[in-house]
Amino acid sequence: MTYLYETHLHTSQASSCAVSEGREYISRYKDLGYAGIIVTDHFYNGNSSLNRNLPWKEWVHRFCRGYEDALNEGLKQGLSVFFGWEETFDGDDYLVYGLDKAWLLEHPEAPHWTRREQYEAARQYGGCVVQAHPFRQHYYISAIHLSAGCADAVEAANAGNHSQSYDALALRYARVLGLPVTAGSDIHCAEDVLPGETFGVYLEEQMTGIQDYVNAVREGRIAGLHITPGRCSSSGNETISLPVDIRNAQDQSTHQNIWKFLEK
Repeated sequence: MTYLYETHLHTSQASSCAVSEGREYISRYKDLGYAGIIVTDHFYNGNSSLNRNLPWKEWVHRFCRGYEDALNEGLKQGLSVFFGWEETFDGDDYLVYGLDKAWLLEHPEAPHWTRREQYEAARQYGGCVVQAHPFRQHYYISAIHLSAGCADAVEAANAGNHSQSYDALALRYARVLGLPVTAGSDIHCAEDVLPGETFGVYLEEQMTGIQDYVNAVREGRIAGLHITPGRCSSSGNETISLPVDIRNAQDQSTHQNIWKFLEK
């Protein structure tokens, strides 16, 4: 038996791009057979809806409202809800799991981290980092930044991507790095939680806390991806219209050609 989890979800309480509050997702995911969801609202440097002039602790309390709203409704309806976030650097996004609200309250330096510092802190305190939709090409992204040394896994399938070729490239990239892959819906509206429209991961054991997911990612124990058939399949005609910046474990540009890199 496996258990299905949503790994990438936004609420209107903290993400400017979301239209649904946390509680609105619960019954819909439960009806689709999910065992749980992870709320990953946009963090400080991303598309956050929160005033960055707020004192840090007040900002954190407000940031967690979408998660807490979903958690309370999940407890009522019998759907597990867990906490994470999505941080943005230079158009590249990272899903951070395993660090909680109490930890955030004690770490006001978090918004000022580099990619490397984020990765080291997550690892130090028992969390993990997954690079989200690494090959997404959209109007607000000026370049693709690939954090080849500062992530534990790659989100190989993202239901919010406009083209499945982005997912095919992400899967190739993960295989070159030898990293585990995940999938998520990148959902922003509860009404979009529909059969065949949401992604997720399968785990062999039911999660009792977010650490179970962290361990599954870091130990390569994701049992499978819940995606539409052929979503990560390569057609051989994938194109990249943006500059690509491949960064090493020190978060430095390596100036490698992306196509040669993907042929390794």
